[in-house]
Amino acid sequence: MKNKWFTKNKSFKKFALYLIPVLIGSLLSYAPKHVSKDAKTSFFFQMTDPQFGMFANDSNFVKETINFEEAIKAANRLHPAFVVVCGDLVNQLSSRDQISEYKRIAGQLDPSIPLYNVAGNHDVGRTKPTPEGLANYRKYFGPEYYTFRSGNILGIVLNSSLFFDPSLVTKEAAKQDAWLRSTLKKAAKIKKLNIVVFQHIPWFQNQPDEKDGYFNIPLVRRKTYLDLFHQYGVKYIFAGHLHKNAIGWDRGLEMVTTGPVGKPLGKDSSGFRIVKVEENELTHKYFSLDSLPKIIKLDNASF
Repeated sequence: MKNKWFTKNKSFKKFALYLIPVLIGSLLSYAPKHVSKDAKTSFFFQMTDPQFGMFANDSNFVKETINFEEAIKAANRLHPAFVVVCGDLVNQLSSRDQISEYKRIAGQLDPSIPLYNVAGNHDVGRTKPTPEGLANYRKYFGPEYYTFRSGNILGIVLNSSLFFDPSLVTKEAAKQDAWLRSTLKKAAKIKKLNIVVFQHIPWFQNQPDEKDGYFNIPLVRRKTYLDLFHQYGVKYIFAGHLHKNAIGWDRGLEMVTTGPVGKPLGKDSSGFRIVKVEENELTHKYFSLDSLPKIIKLDNASF
């Protein structure tokens, strides 16, 4: 049955014809900004080392608060598919104040944007992971190794400290090893999937055979796992820890180390990396906090 009032009331019809496009436009303006026209391209933020307390040697975390709030505001404005923070969330494992401040600011992220935490060495035992450190991290931040899905990305989050020096937590290191091998084996069976690894300590900075040091995983374990990643088609690994940027390659695998949201230890200012994801390729660029883009144009070749 037709609504006679609607058909006769011309002024209402004109208003409805005006209102509908406005409502549609409003809805479109709130569509996720990380989805491109063809829905095959997206982007995410990789942050690392907010490390609350480092600037002032644990006497305060004023600067870290300013920086991390700026980074979270940028995420809320640009709306990435997800944000991953690659470790050293705090500087002092035992500081409840540092932990609370990190979580307070992280909680300001738009709830529609997933945030994935990664365990850093300062989060689980500083020089080497300890049972107490692992228990503390799990209590306040959750599991230290796990997977997540975002579009055609399978994110594998690892506790790199268990590779760096597992001497005090050998059973935990063995559990992560078994889990990783099983996860990679299953993931390799899924077609058109980008397997991307996120960790804190990089396997290497520039060269896969570089000498052991505080800023890379020892060679005795490094080669074994690089071979494993190659076996299952991993092409991208993102890390932090250096407090500066570094890029290295191993037989087509890109090792990307990103500068800090917190205190820099190199020429790069505090900032984070924006990573564009296409069907089978990731491209990325580091931005300092004072040079963040106003908009991400996914359909263009560059940011």
